[in-house]
Amino acid sequence: MSMGMPNSSVTDAARLLQFDREHIWHPYTSIDNPLEVFLVESADGVRLRLQDGRELIDGMASWWSVIHGYNNPELTRTIREQAGRLSHVMFGGLTHLPAIELAKALIDIVPKGLNRVFFCDSGSVAVEVAMKMAIQYFFAQGVTGRNKFLTIRSGYHGDTFHAMSVCDPTTGMHQIYQGVLPQYFFADAPSCRFSDEWREDDIFSFRQLLTQQHRSICAVILEPIVQGAGGMRFYHPEYLRRVRQLCDEFSVLLIADEIATGFGRSGRLFGCDHAGISPDILCLGKALTGGYMTLAAVLATQEVGRVISRGEPGVFMHGPTFMGNPLACSVAVRSIQLLLDSNWQENIARIESGLQRGLEPCRNLPGVHDVRVLGAIGVVELVRPVKMARIQRLFVDNGVWIRPFGRLVYVMPPYVIGDEDLATLTQALCRVVEMELSHEQQL
Repeated sequence: MSMGMPNSSVTDAARLLQFDREHIWHPYTSIDNPLEVFLVESADGVRLRLQDGRELIDGMASWWSVIHGYNNPELTRTIREQAGRLSHVMFGGLTHLPAIELAKALIDIVPKGLNRVFFCDSGSVAVEVAMKMAIQYFFAQGVTGRNKFLTIRSGYHGDTFHAMSVCDPTTGMHQIYQGVLPQYFFADAPSCRFSDEWREDDIFSFRQLLTQQHRSICAVILEPIVQGAGGMRFYHPEYLRRVRQLCDEFSVLLIADEIATGFGRSGRLFGCDHAGISPDILCLGKALTGGYMTLAAVLATQEVGRVISRGEPGVFMHGPTFMGNPLACSVAVRSIQLLLDSNWQENIARIESGLQRGLEPCRNLPGVHDVRVLGAIGVVELVRPVKMARIQRLFVDNGVWIRPFGRLVYVMPPYVIGDEDLATLTQALCRVVEMELSHEQQL
């Protein structure tokens, strides 16, 4: 039964939210004790407009994807024009201009040597594709037993089944699947921070595992420089350089998961650029389309592509139904153009400075473990996990949209956020964190 178009009446809003509570299963929630959801009517720039008339400054860029802001006129026009020409066509045996243009745009900007592009549907699926490529790379050479992965703790690579196997077994949100997921190798997370002086012992755990287990390892997979949902940690570029060197030494592929870090978020176009390295396989997603459509891409070297294609079964065994969707590809091309045509590095530096200033008051609050900023990423790490239902309501009441998880209260705003809105966002974050910590102390 159709519920019709929502209007601004309180009655309609309550009815829609009631339906949502009774029938829609939101991510990371219980249907028996659901978290409150807020009805969004529209969005523009960095603002979400709720059905009740309130406006929220968005500090999350819709899980880090809406880098150009909502309702960007260039992206909206692009997707409308493409819809009038070709909204979708199967990618098996057919191709189209948006996919070709996007592949060219990506090859031009990613780390050198990555020149084979495989399009897929989401970040998690991109990780699945990359892992399948690594396994098939050695299978195609007739090498047996090299089908395991090495990664680092505090990492997160997605919620699909094989992606879960390389997420941190404790902080990666998938503990209940232990014993069911494949068992892989986890090196200690790098402890040397991004701006620290490099310590050689930081690579010891990784080197030891790779030395001992390389005959069974097909690939290393990690998030370059910035670990996302597994801990929001920023580590030293030298660590990544050493990982690349060790992968070369032991003939192991390197998969870089840049789904969160790609397209400028860390202050460089890609996380790998901080270390000046190129992976063998690269995963992209999130900001790829500027948040307009779900789309991901996996880029591989010519060597990886040729080895897979020349061995059994002679083809790469993956093919999503909506692979290379023209709407998504066309808006991705325009999103990349918008980013490259802007003074994005200076803009990210501006946001970084604003985050550093704005979050500094949190540093000395009792109950705050750490405050850290890199590029357009700001993190306040608490000693104890937040009470999600309470803190989410407090953020909305303070006019901002911030979605914490566990002990981490963080922001990754759209790149178009102005200085005044950024100051309002960070002030609200600090105010709510202080309120939440004070409330906890009183209990």
